[in-house]
Amino acid sequence: MITMIAAAGENNELGKDNDLLWHLPDDFKRFKQLTTGHYIIMGRKTFETFPKPLPNRTHLVITRNKDYRKEGAVVVNSMEEALKISKNDAQPFIIGGGEIYKMGLPFADKIELTRVNEIFDNADTFFPEFSTEEWHLVSEIEHGKDEKHNYSFTYETWVRK
Repeated sequence: MITMIAAAGENNELGKDNDLLWHLPDDFKRFKQLTTGHYIIMGRKTFETFPKPLPNRTHLVITRNKDYRKEGAVVVNSMEEALKISKNDAQPFIIGGGEIYKMGLPFADKIELTRVNEIFDNADTFFPEFSTEEWHLVSEIEHGKDEKHNYSFTYETWVRK
């Protein structure tokens, strides 16, 4: 099962200038819980936002640059190549950014989407639109604003029909 995991605003906003638009510690904990022990597929720009590779995960980095090499990353040049390498993982995760999500959507079986309940006008990267004709919402868990979270959000789990 190929899973895309993301946090997006009400208009599918993901980020600006290779950074998130919010800080949601509980969402980070959930991301860690779900992705630990799995392959995580990402673009080069997303990988380069990490201070170091995330522990207990295999990092598959998609880039057009045939000479790109980074410690802690398996570098590939296509989504198909990334999926082939991760085929023995029962649930590889596609973790972004925007272009990688677009590439991955046709292959995905599941979307773990943290919907941030806010509109962000300054975003420059977006999660792709997906159709409720093709996808079924199977779970929603709401999380309110609190002292650690400036925005309320909802964990949504979508599966392909």
